Amino acid sequence: MTLSPAWLDELRARTLLSALIGKSTKLQRAGREWKACCPFHNEKTPSFTINDDKGFYHCFGCGAHGDAIRWMTDQRGLPFMDAVKELAQAAGMEVPAQDPRAREKAERASTLHDVMAQAEAWFVEQLGRAEGAHARAYLKKRGISEALARRFRIGFSPDTRTGLRSALKEAGDDKLVECGLLIRPEEGGRESYDRFRGRLMIPIRDARGRTIAFGGRILGEGEPKYLNSPETVLFDKGRTLFNLDLAAAASRKANRVIVVEGYMDVIALAGAGIEEAVAPLGTALTEGQLERLWRMDTQPILCFDGDNAGQKAAVRAIGRALPFLSPGRTLRFLTLPGGQDPDDVIRSGGRAAMEGLLETPEPLVDRLWRHEEAALPLDTPEARAGLKQRLVEHSRAIADRDVSSQYFNAFRERIDERFAPQRRDRQSYGGTGSFRPKKVQDRRGRWVDAPTPPHAATKSFQQAGAVGAAEAHMLLLGLLAIPDVIRLNAEPLSRLQFNDAKLDGVRDALVQAAYHGETLEGEGLATILQRVGAIDLLSTKGRANRLAFSRKHGDAQIERARRDLGEMIDTMVRRSELDARLAETTIGFGRTMDEKGWEEQQHLLLERHETERRLSELREQAEF
Repeated sequence: MTLSPAWLDELRARTLLSALIGKSTKLQRAGREWKACCPFHNEKTPSFTINDDKGFYHCFGCGAHGDAIRWMTDQRGLPFMDAVKELAQAAGMEVPAQDPRAREKAERASTLHDVMAQAEAWFVEQLGRAEGAHARAYLKKRGISEALARRFRIGFSPDTRTGLRSALKEAGDDKLVECGLLIRPEEGGRESYDRFRGRLMIPIRDARGRTIAFGGRILGEGEPKYLNSPETVLFDKGRTLFNLDLAAAASRKANRVIVVEGYMDVIALAGAGIEEAVAPLGTALTEGQLERLWRMDTQPILCFDGDNAGQKAAVRAIGRALPFLSPGRTLRFLTLPGGQDPDDVIRSGGRAAMEGLLETPEPLVDRLWRHEEAALPLDTPEARAGLKQRLVEHSRAIADRDVSSQYFNAFRERIDERFAPQRRDRQSYGGTGSFRPKKVQDRRGRWVDAPTPPHAATKSFQQAGAVGAAEAHMLLLGLLAIPDVIRLNAEPLSRLQFNDAKLDGVRDALVQAAYHGETLEGEGLATILQRVGAIDLLSTKGRANRLAFSRKHGDAQIERARRDLGEMIDTMVRRSELDARLAETTIGFGRTMDEKGWEEQQHLLLERHETERRLSELREQAEF
């Protein structure tokens, strides 16, 4: 099928835009135009205008703009071809002919839509009859009013084998079987019988509001609790969402779309005034359903039940979504308290309770981290390494390189924060010279046996990862200004290597002194520097700088400087490690680097870039 620009222009010309939009939006005449409160965002003063002569609408508030076709795709949520077909039918135009096979399929589908409409009407009629009394009682018990039941076209299937078959006998068994309404036994000679018996019937509609399948909810004991139509010419379960037709327009007003687990959750939310909810059809979210959701909103909120099954469904959805994440396109999550479902929340607290929970949905990155962190105990190095590996694999599953890099860095930062020792000020034990000679305070503030000073052979970093002279000089001046940082960071300092041999010797002497419990202040510090011929670092200018620092800065600034200095050391160590890994990766793969090796190298390069950026920030804000 080919739709020429001329044909589309004719379709737009035959469509009165104000009449089309006026079906769902209250309009006011404004000269030659119409105006309204924008249906795409909440506002009290009309800024949405419609110009029939030019054939477009425009909102001066949110920027929404388009023609009749765009209205059908953006506001109604229809696919392009469905929008064109609906407008063409209203305008009395024939859509250009399809190839014979496609035309035959479309004609058959049109006939089946009629059959489904007849079945829906029959189910609704049965709900009002005497046989439907217990179904009506069930709806009342669930808090579903008659008006809400009519809105969702809820019906009832009597517990008979041939009730629907007899009522729709003119359609013929073949069409009813093709619609999934009848079951035809495989054994020859036996008659077809109704698929749905003794169930509350909930229509499943496509984006145009046409019934394409049913979900049947059992009213008493028995399995399955819910029975859905099989896949048919009309019904593709993996690309359909319950309530898609009504939620598409509502989501644009609410600026969100909510995904819940089942039909009743959707209906309960709609009854409370939250109309932008949809549900998958008894299976995990598929790629096709995710694409439909992202077309409605770039950050859908997945609101699954708080029980184990609901949380597993959330994790499965994350696994499906990761490869398709892109800048601005993600998922958010809402975990309901105490194993409740949305229906429970609405019943106990009404709309206000649900809106309160929806105000702070959890970002995908947080939900994934929380799941993996809680998956297994993390009390061994192997377990922590396993956590890191799982998170790395998740970040690599994201096809968009920038988003993948952001996840990689976010996970690395959380691992560092979760497991890296925390720096704390050492406590005072009687002032200068009272530090315990055989004990050191670790970064958690605990007194432990002093470690053995590192042997030179343990320093195996690549020369490319060594700290430059200017950066090393700046770091040493900071350590001399706040010498207790040396003791608190002796281990990471010992792992650094400076390009300048003299400065490297100073760093080494300071670390050795810390390991041996020597005094790192006053004359003790001068003695250490004298030993390595670096007393000039405590020159008149250096002492003046240190005095200026201590006199002009209060405790808060000194604490911040101490914290920044510690972070600078850690970041330098991390940069050196990355340089070593990059060198190892490049040498290891050589000229035969495969895709996996290239991806690993790219992740390392991105992390190296982020590390250098953070170091630059720390250098600029240094106050010591």
